[in-house]
Amino acid sequence: MIRLLVGLGNPGPDYENTRHNAGVWWLDAVARTLKLPLIMDKNYHGLTARAVIDSQPIWLLAPQTFMNLSGKSVATLARFFKIEPQQILVAHDELDIAPGQAKLKLGGSHAGHNGLRDIHAQLGTDQYWRLRLGIGHPGNKAEVIHWVLKKPSPDQRIAIGQAIDRSLTALPQLLAGDMEQATRLIHTSQPGRPKIPRPACLPGSASQTVANTATDPPGESP
Repeated sequence: MIRLLVGLGNPGPDYENTRHNAGVWWLDAVARTLKLPLIMDKNYHGLTARAVIDSQPIWLLAPQTFMNLSGKSVATLARFFKIEPQQILVAHDELDIAPGQAKLKLGGSHAGHNGLRDIHAQLGTDQYWRLRLGIGHPGNKAEVIHWVLKKPSPDQRIAIGQAIDRSLTALPQLLAGDMEQATRLIHTSQPGRPKIPRPACLPGSASQTVANTATDPPGESP
């Protein structure tokens, strides 16, 4: 079962509404769902909450170390309470997923995410669970830092919030450790991509000619 739920982000009002704090938005939603207050605990370098579910203590943690030192907070709490890496779920912003989508995975590369990079280093493994919350990509690698530290557009913020809400439908399965069912619930609740209508091609039009050129084998054009 999952014993530690982590939401990654940067502390302070300057960052609370930026894309990089999507993980904290998720953790806040979990805390509201479980009716738990998040309280600063300097021993674990973050905001924490504790619940007992099915006789098992569950911890919520929002590191307050700034993103690139998130592992210090996660590893300190996990080691003190003897929580194994595969009992940890880290929610974080994901550039390679569109706003409105979320993906659950175990292990894998940190893909340049500084919060995950430090958690990898501090835990000594990549074998912990991640909830990847899509924030989209700016389209240019040089703009990534500026992108993650900016607020999403109103439409994107709504979409991210909807993905968070849908992921919470799998919270009982996550806490019970039924990761297969949790994955199914989270991945099958994605919004469908809108179909882009194809322009109609009139006989003899330029687009019809291009289509024929692309599909007909050489020497067999009508």
